[in-house]
Amino acid sequence: MNCNCNEEKKIKVKKLNVNAKLPTRGSASAAGYDLYANTREKLIILPHETVVIGTGLAFELPEGTFGAIYARSGLASKKGLRPANCTGVVDSDYRGEVKVAIHNDSTQAQEISAGERIAQLILQTYIPMTFEEVNDLEQSDRGEAGFGSTGTN
Repeated sequence: MNCNCNEEKKIKVKKLNVNAKLPTRGSASAAGYDLYANTREKLIILPHETVVIGTGLAFELPEGTFGAIYARSGLASKKGLRPANCTGVVDSDYRGEVKVAIHNDSTQAQEISAGERIAQLILQTYIPMTFEEVNDLEQSDRGEAGFGSTGTN
């Protein structure tokens, strides 16, 4: 899929209940669209606990794309809350409710209010792969040098 970055994509979204909020952007150039907690009341997330929070939304994403769910910087820096899996993946063929597992990295209980922004969704393309097992790989300058091998810091 070739991406024309100036071409806006229309994404079909289904509200699974009347309180669900459609994703929004904080500014015209924001890459991420905020996802909202679809809860009836506030949630308390204890220190080092993970809670799954529904958005009340289901999406039909274009084939060749996926929805990447990232942390909101304000929620992470102010409350110590982030998606438990760091980056979530919503596959284009998934039609169920998008939920976000939120983890509390702080040492204090944290609160999520009904309708609060909990994560951000970014539409991304991917390249399908097949895997070919081989006995040898082509050599490179780096070779097998791993963690910390490309710099001193």
